[in-house]
Amino acid sequence: MKIRHYTKSHRKGKGRNRRGRKVPFFMKQEPSAWPAVQNPLFESMREENHIILRPDHNISRKNIDKEALKVLYRLKDAGFTAYLVGGSVRDMLLGKKPKDFDIGTDARPEQIRKIFRHSRIIGKRFRLVHVYFRGGKIIEVSTFRKQTDYDDREAAREELANSDIYGTPREDASRRDLTINGLFYNIANFSIIDYVGGMSDLRKGIVRAIGDPERRFLRDPVRMLRAIRHASRTGFEIEPVTWKAIKANADKIRLCAIPRVRDEWLKDLQSGVSASWAELMLESGMLEAVFPGFKPVLHGDRGKETVDMLLKMLKRLDKLLKTEKQNIGEELQLAFLAYPFFHFDPEWRKLQSEKIRWPTYEARNLLHEIFHPYDFRNMISDQAAQILASQWPVKLCSRRGSWPKRVWSKMTFRDSVLLFNAAAASQGLPEIEDEPHTTVREGTNRRNRGRRRPRGKNRRQAKANNRKQKCS
Repeated sequence: MKIRHYTKSHRKGKGRNRRGRKVPFFMKQEPSAWPAVQNPLFESMREENHIILRPDHNISRKNIDKEALKVLYRLKDAGFTAYLVGGSVRDMLLGKKPKDFDIGTDARPEQIRKIFRHSRIIGKRFRLVHVYFRGGKIIEVSTFRKQTDYDDREAAREELANSDIYGTPREDASRRDLTINGLFYNIANFSIIDYVGGMSDLRKGIVRAIGDPERRFLRDPVRMLRAIRHASRTGFEIEPVTWKAIKANADKIRLCAIPRVRDEWLKDLQSGVSASWAELMLESGMLEAVFPGFKPVLHGDRGKETVDMLLKMLKRLDKLLKTEKQNIGEELQLAFLAYPFFHFDPEWRKLQSEKIRWPTYEARNLLHEIFHPYDFRNMISDQAAQILASQWPVKLCSRRGSWPKRVWSKMTFRDSVLLFNAAAASQGLPEIEDEPHTTVREGTNRRNRGRRRPRGKNRRQAKANNRKQKCS
């Protein structure tokens, strides 16, 4: 296939301003009619499809990983249809760099496996193919599917034909969660294929469920979390019918597998926009549904203060996550989310002491109560409890102005200070330095501070050196 290269003669064409620069797709007016030139695959649906040709969108192959391009072109050269699908198309249209590139094709998993030597078929419910490259790069390739009540295992047990599982690109787009995630990029002619109105919603800044929201959310309640996620990350508005369905079915999230829900909200917590995510979760009622342990505090006497502190601390967490110098682990993220509910808990305030002690055991129990029924790795939960328990020693040492080694030598001391400063800022209190134990107080001898007194042979040698200096 001959690839068209854009030269100077094309600079004043469609999609460019008078200076020859590209105009972002969302600043253009929506064309009155889509071009009639289409891929032969869609000849039977020419009037229904929306094909956005290369001059009318801002996706370039320069923005696609070379490994993903290799997979796309190899599938195309083998005679199969190959599209970029999912969030990668959405992110590139918004001018963002995708984290990964997923590919959809009409080739069956066994056929994909034969094309790529370094690949394997994975998945128990739905079979996918992972194609491996040097450096640990993995490209996920899936076969177009139709909307069905059977997964691969059930289809095999019921002896269903492949035609009852696999479908066309249009059917695959209709089974996705949101319209902005249902866009395909065709490597054959560099066009975007839009079956679900995703381009229009991207231009308008709308998050909309594909099909009937009530039915789609009941079928997979995790889609509600994804709608809130994309609204918080992009700043888009959730479409009213979709928003109403989320509020009406928030409690249905408890029907999903607990590890799956945990993985979803952990992604949002470390996204860098957790504050706006928490606001939408609160407004929709999803926060109480996802975290049943938060409900008693939110509906208590100090629920409003807890929410205010939570949002302020999550804004601080977002700022830390966006700072390249900060290394924020999962344990500190959990501590940030949990601390506002600890702060106003009477049981937590009873642990305050005038002696330096770490109520780690009590913190671990309180952490388990508010995050029930979710489980974490022992190392993560232990370190999160240690960070929370360290708030009392840090507060006591900052008040006294002295920092014993047994306090600052803790592995979690840096994270404890970050959490302490975030909590202090949310209450309008003064913060402490990142490394308060290294600060030299006024009146101390900077020259001799930290010197060790020589002993034994070294001490005798030091005395001899001093006598020599005096004699000279």
